Amino acid sequence: MPDRETWATRLGFIAASIGSAVGLGNIWRFPFQTAENGGSAFLVVYLVAVLLIGLPALLAEFVIGRRANLNAIDAFDRLDRPNWKVVGAIGVLAGFWTLAYYSVVGGWVIRYVYGSATGAYFGGPEAYFDAIAEGPEAIALHFLFIATSAAIVAFGIEDGIERATKLMVPSIILLMVGLAAYAATLPGVGEGYAFFLSPDLSTIAANAGEVVPAAVGQALFSLSLGFSIMITYASYLGEDDNLALDGVSIAAFNTFVGVLAGFVVFPLLFAQGVEVGDAGTNAVFVSVASALSGLPFGRVLGVVFFGTVLIAALSSAISLLEAVTAYVVDNYRFGRVQTAVGIGTALFLAGVPSALSLDWLDWFDTVAGSLLLPLAVFGVVFFVGWVMTDEAIAEVRQGASGSGTLSVLWLWTVRTVVLLAVGGTVAVSLLELRAPPL
Repeated sequence: MPDRETWATRLGFIAASIGSAVGLGNIWRFPFQTAENGGSAFLVVYLVAVLLIGLPALLAEFVIGRRANLNAIDAFDRLDRPNWKVVGAIGVLAGFWTLAYYSVVGGWVIRYVYGSATGAYFGGPEAYFDAIAEGPEAIALHFLFIATSAAIVAFGIEDGIERATKLMVPSIILLMVGLAAYAATLPGVGEGYAFFLSPDLSTIAANAGEVVPAAVGQALFSLSLGFSIMITYASYLGEDDNLALDGVSIAAFNTFVGVLAGFVVFPLLFAQGVEVGDAGTNAVFVSVASALSGLPFGRVLGVVFFGTVLIAALSSAISLLEAVTAYVVDNYRFGRVQTAVGIGTALFLAGVPSALSLDWLDWFDTVAGSLLLPLAVFGVVFFVGWVMTDEAIAEVRQGASGSGTLSVLWLWTVRTVVLLAVGGTVAVSLLELRAPPL
C-alpha cells in the first residue's frame, strides 16, 4: 500500500469538510425543503436536528476515519471488525451513486451561469429549464462538470482538494453575504423574513410525521453524512487534531451557509411574488430564475447567484469523488491521476440516464436519499455507539483536553438519540422507494 497523503494544515481539513457540506444540499436543497415543510417551523426542527443528531454523527465518522487512517471500507479491517466493512461499502456506493446524478445538476448550474449573463431564461424560466434539463446539451455539461471535479481530485489532497477548497469556501460565504445584503433592500422582503424566521409551533405539532423526518434527513444530507466523505477526510488527519472542536466548526459554518441561503432565496421570491412551496428538482432553477428575471441588474445577480451555487456544487463533488478514489488508491497499483480519470469516466457513464430523463434523475435521488444514505449513517452510529465504544471515547479524547465527561455524554447520545432518530428516518424513507422508470 502506498504512503498516504495528509492535510498540509488543519485549516485545510476544515475548509475541505465545510466545502463538502455546503454544496447543493444547502444552497439548492435546504431553502426548498424549508418551503415544502412549513417554512420557519422546519428551520427550528432542522437546527435541533443538526445539534442533537448531525453533530454527534459527524464526530462518529471522524472517529472511524482517524482511528483507522484508511479509506472508509478498509477502515473496519484495521479496527479488527472486518464484518462491518459493508457499512463503509454502502457509504462509498452512496457517494458514487449520488455524484452520478449530482453532476447532471452541476451541469445545469453551468448552463444557468451562461443563461444569466445573456438573459436567455428571462422570457420564460420554466420553458428554458425544460429545454436544457434533458438531452445532448445536458450530457455535455454533465461531462464538463465531472471532468472538472476529477481534475481537482487528480492533483491530490494538498495540491488539489485542500488548495481548491481554501479558495472556494471563503468565496461562497462572501458571495452569499453579499447576495443576502442585496436581498434585504428589496421591497416586500418582510414577508419573506416572516415566513423563514417566525415559527408556528402548531405547524410542527400538526405535521410532525413529515417535518421531523425531513429535517433529520436534511441535517444528515447537508453535513455530507453517509457518503463516507467524513471518514475519508478524517483518515488524512494527524493525532493532535481536536475532533470535537473541528466537528463543531464544520457544523456551525455549514448551518450558517444554509440559513444564509434562506436569507437570499426567500426575500427574492417574496419580493417578486413567486410561489415558495413548489419544491422539487427544478425549484431553484425555475423559481429563483423567475424572481431574478424581474429585478434590476437581474443578469448580474444571476451570474453571482448561480456562480456561487456552482462553486458550492464543485466543492461537494470533489469530496464525493475522493471517497471512492481513496479506496482504489489505498488498495490497487493505480496512481491518483489514473484513478480519478477512471472513476470520473465511470461516473459520467452512470449519469447519462439522468441527463436524458428527469424521471431517472428523480429515481436516482430517491434511492440515494431513501436507502443508501440513511442505511450508511445508521450503520456508522450503531458501530461507533455499540461496537467501538471505548476506542471511540479514546479517539475523541485524543488531541483534546478536559473532554472526559463530554466524550461519554457524546457516546451515549450516539447510541440512543442519534440511533433512534436515524433508525426512524430509515423506516420512513424506505416507504418512499419506488421502481426505476423503465
